[in-house]
Amino acid sequence: MMENDKIHEACGLFGIYMPEGKYEVDVASATYYALYALQHRGQASCGIVVNDDGVMTAHKDLGLVNDVFTESVMRKLGKGNIAMGHVLYGSGAFTRAEAQPLVANHVKGGLSVAHNGAITNASELREKLEMEGAIFHSTSDTEVIMYEITRCRLTAPSIEMAVSGAMEVLDGAYSLVIMSPSKLIGARDPHGFRPLCIGTLGDGFVLASESCALDSIGATFLRDVEPGEIIVIDQDGLRSITTHCGQKPSSLCVFEYVYFARPDSVIDGSSVHEARLRAGAYLALEHPVQADVVIGAPDSGLDAALGYARQSGIPYGIGFIKNKYIGRTFIQPTQTDRENKVRIKLNAISSTVKDKRVVLVDDSIVRGTTCAHTIRILREAGAKEVHMRVASAPYLYPCYYGTDVNSPDKLIAHGHTVEEIAEMIGVDTLGYLSPESIQRFVPGCKRGFCTACFDGKYPTSVPVCKEKSRYLTKKSEAKKS
Repeated sequence: MMENDKIHEACGLFGIYMPEGKYEVDVASATYYALYALQHRGQASCGIVVNDDGVMTAHKDLGLVNDVFTESVMRKLGKGNIAMGHVLYGSGAFTRAEAQPLVANHVKGGLSVAHNGAITNASELREKLEMEGAIFHSTSDTEVIMYEITRCRLTAPSIEMAVSGAMEVLDGAYSLVIMSPSKLIGARDPHGFRPLCIGTLGDGFVLASESCALDSIGATFLRDVEPGEIIVIDQDGLRSITTHCGQKPSSLCVFEYVYFARPDSVIDGSSVHEARLRAGAYLALEHPVQADVVIGAPDSGLDAALGYARQSGIPYGIGFIKNKYIGRTFIQPTQTDRENKVRIKLNAISSTVKDKRVVLVDDSIVRGTTCAHTIRILREAGAKEVHMRVASAPYLYPCYYGTDVNSPDKLIAHGHTVEEIAEMIGVDTLGYLSPESIQRFVPGCKRGFCTACFDGKYPTSVPVCKEKSRYLTKKSEAKKS
């Protein structure tokens, strides 16, 4: 998929707990390799916090995992029995203050929090906290979550009960990894918008956004965290708090299968790779065409393209070579930066497409800018016809659950017909996966999906204030005392 044309997800989480006295696993190194496996979920910043006997040592910065965590940095993190990490996507004027995990020192004990998703009532909660004297250092929803947990901790008997108390007031999407001086905690919002799973590693436990992170460190997948569930890991092992489970309808973000997750991950019981193959097969049934070759837009369009080819009987081909030294283009903070990288990211294989009728399969179209450039590459390489097939429905409505699409003005399908979009991006025909097929292309998934970006049916209330800039007040606009 050509990412500056797409919906952009926020981040990836990881946490590891090893029983005290058992240091056969270097928790800092394990976190490093797990974050490396989750790098596709965010490349703007990354961070690791290591807990050694209640003392939390943190390092975070802008950039990729292998650039931020040099050998000297890893040595400074030291040894410990608990660690957690985070990779983050950031847009606009992104600064180091936004990087996670966040760490706080408090009379009730140290606390570190990392978050995947978006809190839809964050603006209201933040204003209330500020009027009570809270001081914020970033525009991150995660800081609001940390304040709410800390506020609840003043009266709660334990950190996990404080997390439960905070969940009473938080709305929207949040998967959390939280570290106290003696515990590792995972939590998932009652809708289950974002994934979170549990694994075992020796005598210890791990938490991760995707199962591919477990594979990268040799951990064994145990199960997914249930929507609304709080997982507590400490010296006594693993236990579950289910107070918030079953309160809301399950609304797993369908884009986890369409694009966000790595193909080798299993999310809520279903293989991402198999889901994308099925999406391609449904596309072939719904939008057949006479063609000579099927190709996929790297990388997340490849599985759906293979599914389309198998179902249609049209030969599958490798249509593009991707420059592996160029990161995901959506990570670049400005549109100009993203477009510059797209120009050097892909090159067509002319022998595959020259004088051919080509079916180009991609996972989604958001703005339409990059897919138009991709199609020009195919035309210049000699493609006789280009028929685009999209393994999701038209993206019509903003998302408020952890992506950067918060306005319909950014969406090419908002206000344009399929035929108009086809003309705008330069294809002979264009076909989207139907909403009906979207509900059934994930085999064996036991969750319901959030498809609000396709149908406008939001599982939660929609935030009144949507831009991060709402937290940045000019001197002339500041409230007078």
